Amino acid sequence: MAEATVELKDLDFAGDDRVVPFQVEGLDVRGRAVQLGPLLNSILGRHDYPAPVARLLAEAIVLTALLGTSLKFEGKFTVQTKGDGPVDLLVADFSTPNSLRAYARYDEDALAESVAAGRISPPELLGSGVLAFTIDHGHNMQPYQGIVPLDGSSLEEIAGVYFRQSEQIPTKVRLGVAELLDRDPSGRPRHNWRAGGLVAQFLPQAPERMRQPDLHGGDGDERGHDQSDDDAWTEARMMVETIDTDELTDPQVPIERLLFRLFHERGVRVYQPQSVADRCSCSREKIKSVLEGFSAEEIQASEEDGEIAVTCEFCSTTYRYKAEEFAAA
Repeated sequence: MAEATVELKDLDFAGDDRVVPFQVEGLDVRGRAVQLGPLLNSILGRHDYPAPVARLLAEAIVLTALLGTSLKFEGKFTVQTKGDGPVDLLVADFSTPNSLRAYARYDEDALAESVAAGRISPPELLGSGVLAFTIDHGHNMQPYQGIVPLDGSSLEEIAGVYFRQSEQIPTKVRLGVAELLDRDPSGRPRHNWRAGGLVAQFLPQAPERMRQPDLHGGDGDERGHDQSDDDAWTEARMMVETIDTDELTDPQVPIERLLFRLFHERGVRVYQPQSVADRCSCSREKIKSVLEGFSAEEIQASEEDGEIAVTCEFCSTTYRYKAEEFAAA
């Protein structure tokens, strides 16, 4: 069944925390775009991350929302970085139909040193390592994982490389994060986070039009790398590259309006938006089942004052159990 479409002039704007699929038929481009507000504030607020860490995690959250909502089956999509920088771990996952959660791990001393030295770009904070995209179909099926190196590029650039290498689909990603300052009802200053993103992919009917120059293999690679891209994809890519952070995060510029600004001359079509929600998959029962797999020695080592306390890294909920619940473990 074809997806229902509407004209921009007839559309109630999707608003925050809703991913908008779109198509530009004149350029053979499909994509998804989103602005995150309350969801992002909720996730970042409960952890009180330093601003450089919050910005990085916000980018991972936007990327996960854009890609996770494209799943056509029940499952989970995860974006994860592992590096040797001050922020050594970012994890964000999307579980169908609309649950999103995320957390970051960082070294306080190393981060403070980097901030003091002005080394706060994403490559400097993440360091060398890998970015992994994992698709878990569930139902006892083997998860699929694609891995690309953290090579000193931004998350949006690395994501584009992943699609080009693993999916062989020309892809352009834009991510933006903004920290807004206002006042709460009592007049005290407060921080609000907003983020936005867009992913555009070149999907012409003729597969040969998707062929792009191979990525350069480094020193000694003499293959040609100056072939011209398809004109339609070159145009689309250049349009996406004009988007700045203010446009992606401005609450006065809804996603549909931004898409119209970019592609109206080529005829942009939007589809029904898909909401995303701050919702963790942890539960008292799930964590207890994990603890039941511990040995008696591990249970004893985890015990304090007759209790075992486990805090979810994603949502910061703490679950407490009596040690005797696992006496037979």
